[in-house]
Amino acid sequence: MSATEPKQSSSRNQGRRRKEWLRKTLKSSQKEAVASATMTASSDNFLNAFAIHLQATSTQMGLLTAIPQFVGALMQLISVWLGSVLPRRPLVYSVAGVQALVVALIALLALSQSTNVFWLITLAVLYHACQNLIQPQWRAWMGSIVPERRRGVFFAGRTKLTMIASLGIFLGGGALLSVSASIEAVWLGFTLLFLIASAGRGFSSFYLHQMHDPDVNEAGTLKPGLKETIAPLISSLKEPTFRNYTIFVAGMQGMVAISAPFFAVYMLNELKFSYFQFSLNAVVSIATQFLTLGLWGRISDQYGNRLVMTITSAILPSLPVLWLFSPNEYYLLLVQAISGFAWSGFSLSTANYLYDIRPHKTHFAAYAAVQSSLGATAIFIGALLGGFVAAKAPTMAVMLPESIQPASALFIVFFLSGAMRAGITLWFIPRAVEPRIRKRPAVLQIVFRVSRFNPISGIVLDWLTVTRKRRAKKKEEDKHSSQK
Repeated sequence: MSATEPKQSSSRNQGRRRKEWLRKTLKSSQKEAVASATMTASSDNFLNAFAIHLQATSTQMGLLTAIPQFVGALMQLISVWLGSVLPRRPLVYSVAGVQALVVALIALLALSQSTNVFWLITLAVLYHACQNLIQPQWRAWMGSIVPERRRGVFFAGRTKLTMIASLGIFLGGGALLSVSASIEAVWLGFTLLFLIASAGRGFSSFYLHQMHDPDVNEAGTLKPGLKETIAPLISSLKEPTFRNYTIFVAGMQGMVAISAPFFAVYMLNELKFSYFQFSLNAVVSIATQFLTLGLWGRISDQYGNRLVMTITSAILPSLPVLWLFSPNEYYLLLVQAISGFAWSGFSLSTANYLYDIRPHKTHFAAYAAVQSSLGATAIFIGALLGGFVAAKAPTMAVMLPESIQPASALFIVFFLSGAMRAGITLWFIPRAVEPRIRKRPAVLQIVFRVSRFNPISGIVLDWLTVTRKRRAKKKEEDKHSSQK
């Protein structure tokens, strides 16, 4: 037996073991996609409706949007640091388990028939904190295990599973709440809905535990402190293009947050929509966003992201204003389809734009975490402003001339949001530059994925950094070696 044969045999065994854990891990990840979508479709989309059921005031509705989003995004920055000092796999599945418990407590709040909105806001803060602690670590984890050649197919399939499960749960949840309302037991409907969400996250934690992580932090290595991790990211704001982009995206999110919590109030309290009608209204926007992502991707590739951002950001200010013209259910479905069309292009083009303008040798997920945190700060301010204006809107409406009296006092909030969105757009467009397009993978190969739905802008796109550097460097070294 030659000396090389044991090495070859060991290499083959390692290859077989890698294929085996990779197959099991990817299979568990697909199951986890359905389980986590069960939670997000139930929790993310019905929290506002539950708050309305608890008789939340306008100010409390603003707080329900403002505080959880703000704390959640700060957790992304903390997660970037935690990932350097803790093994990410136990971190991810443990926090997912805690999140399942938090959702179970929301179900308990519904079961108790309490009207204490403070507890709902507190639990929502914990919910978003868990979600955002997981997110950056999940990106890095999946980016390290999914083979490059399979990324497009794998994440396209995963996204389809997520969308099918989410839309099904969303519509089913609306139907469940409508049935429970018909027997005057809405509390029971919300209890069951959040229990389903908690079970979904529980299974998600289980499947995450079953997955393999090849990258484990080595003990004894020097780890950066939180300050050392965050400082370089904050310094990125000194770059004008990124700073203008960040102000634009964060500003738009903040202006949208002014009105975001109050569409549910308008539909459920004033138009007396059933919970199923309320769900269907949101589903139209979400489905339209998903269906038009590919179209906007092709337009972005051909004409550039600045053009898409210009077109879509010009549409966004009109969206809340369109709600002023008619309370007809079918008209509002059309408005939501237009909304989905615009948000799809805006979400995709701004994500692409961020990828193109980031400095070289910068970790994309960490860079995005800075923008996300500043966006959350703007959402916090916008939602608080929206809550204040909504509380004062009835008094403001009475003061208006009779000829322009709004059909709903909330129309003042909608109009304010639209006007301030327009202001942000007019500020940014002259400052927007078309960056040099970096060589980047196609949509769903970067990888973009639909991670969840957000009351601010519907679909939330997530991404994974493509990890080619190590392989590319090795190929380059091999090339030089062969030339010597």
